[in-house]
Amino acid sequence: MGLTDCSHEELISRLVDSIKEISGFSSSKGFIGKIQGDLVRRITLLSPFFEELIDVGLKGEQIPGFEVMRIALDSSLELFRSVNGGSKLFQIFHRDSVVQKFHHVTVEIEAALSQIPYDTVEVSEEVREQVQLLRFQFKRAKENREEDYDMQLSDDLAIAENVMDPDTNILKRLSQELQLSTIDELKKESHAIHKYFLSYDGDPDDCFERMSSLLKQLVDCATMESSEPDTSAGNKIVSRHRSPVIPEYFRCPISLELMKDPVIVSTGQTYERSSIQKWLDAGHKTCPKSQETLLHSGLTPNYVLKSLIALWCESNGIDLPQNQAIYRTTKPGGSGSSDCDRAFVRSLLDKLDNGATEQQRAAAGELRLLAKRNADNRVCIAEAGAIPRLVELLSSPDPRTQEHSVTALLNLSINECNKGAIVDAGAITDIVEVLKNGSMEARENAAATLFSLSVIDENKVAIGAAGAIQALISLLEEGTRRGKKDAATAIFNLCIYQGNKSRAVKGGIVNPLTRLLKDAGGGMVDEALAILAILSTNQEGKTAIAEAESIPVLVEIIRTGSPRNRENAAAILWYLCIGNMERLNVAREVGADVALKELTENGTDRAKRKAGSLLELIQQIEGVAASTVE
Repeated sequence: MGLTDCSHEELISRLVDSIKEISGFSSSKGFIGKIQGDLVRRITLLSPFFEELIDVGLKGEQIPGFEVMRIALDSSLELFRSVNGGSKLFQIFHRDSVVQKFHHVTVEIEAALSQIPYDTVEVSEEVREQVQLLRFQFKRAKENREEDYDMQLSDDLAIAENVMDPDTNILKRLSQELQLSTIDELKKESHAIHKYFLSYDGDPDDCFERMSSLLKQLVDCATMESSEPDTSAGNKIVSRHRSPVIPEYFRCPISLELMKDPVIVSTGQTYERSSIQKWLDAGHKTCPKSQETLLHSGLTPNYVLKSLIALWCESNGIDLPQNQAIYRTTKPGGSGSSDCDRAFVRSLLDKLDNGATEQQRAAAGELRLLAKRNADNRVCIAEAGAIPRLVELLSSPDPRTQEHSVTALLNLSINECNKGAIVDAGAITDIVEVLKNGSMEARENAAATLFSLSVIDENKVAIGAAGAIQALISLLEEGTRRGKKDAATAIFNLCIYQGNKSRAVKGGIVNPLTRLLKDAGGGMVDEALAILAILSTNQEGKTAIAEAESIPVLVEIIRTGSPRNRENAAAILWYLCIGNMERLNVAREVGADVALKELTENGTDRAKRKAGSLLELIQQIEGVAASTVE
């Protein structure tokens, strides 16, 4: 039996209302804007079809197809609301999953369109043709799935995450792309991250830390922007005569006052430092808001929220909270800008020495964050004696403690003096062990730590001798994109030392690098070429590169690559072919002469020299071949 006439009308009305709401998401920008915009545009074009059906109604046998469409549009709405209302940083860190959801909705709508009996539906021919065209577009979108990531966005994100003090222009681009440029946008994002943290079912530490760290950088960038002279001062003058309502999440849950020095307790809740300290001094062992037992009494500065409060105060004409320096320490001769609480650091070290597993994990995590914050903290933590303790925890059976420890050492190693202290503490062997057997995050950060330590030449020898090269090659093959880049950067730096070139070649690095060269969409061509270029100066390296049948790939890169990659490819080809007629013939047979001629005209100076030298060799071969024929 079919639905009643009233139910038919309600179904069509619901479809029309869903499309109207979906059309409101068409102006979305940011990294997902194009994918969302295309889907919204296609769905919105269904509106005339459903609006005509309001007048003509549906027959019983036509209902099932439209019910499937209703379910598909409900899924679309749920996705659009989620994407546009949740944390933007969470989405960018999980963009594979977000793109997959958009593809799933596209598949759902295409399936629904295929179940509608168009021949029996009484609509105008023009509308019928439009729906048929849309059905074809959805089918094509389903089959021609695009992983259309903005490579600029991916590169900027990688730099912001992995480079200390990234260029301001990079942070500005990220702010604009993610629509996190204004104080309101940053406040909403901070609140969204907080909600995510509280609702996450599992251990959100890694993603939460990455989101918080990047948000802090974007807030700092916005703070610098807002500190520049503002020509529209009229708005600020007006704002000083208002009494703005303090956002709930800027108030301390204990005092209900605007927080001056927000700190995070072990449950993840944030309080005003003085208020929560009084609570702890009174002997309480629980979190006032959640009533959960505190794993430890350490208080971690909430830098992101502190910066957001400062921004909010500035934009509302409120004097910034005072006495924020009361918990800071100034080293003799130092800048006085450190947030490092020496007593707090000592309490963390005590937990590393004597705490249970959970306390060691939390303390190592706190040190990791503090060391990432600024240069003074890195000095303060090292002077307190943290490095030997963190090195010892690299052998911890707890994966998270191991991750926190190796990452804390990575952050500490940014300081040149700390590099020596880390090596003197016997860390290299333990870091290599983490690189071999740790979790993926720990392996990635171990690779980055080895790169940081290898800046000092004598460390290149020690790291290579400890077996790091083979472990780095494994990460290059198995890691995430970030892991592969960390591994490649470390390998490149280590191979500046001649002995490590042989280790890399014997370890089988050439075949993985050649595969990366062939995978243009993998984002590792630059790194693979740079390593091959340095290996091609080694006799074993030249032989291995040639045996990997890399010459056709190198010629193709000379033909179509970026200026830097064309230069490296030409240099590698030059090293392979100089004094080897067989390889030179292979290059000539795959069209190297044409590509090299173009490079002599449009390449970099170094590329022009290598290309010109190779062309002379090829012309000599051709001259010999011509005289032989005569």
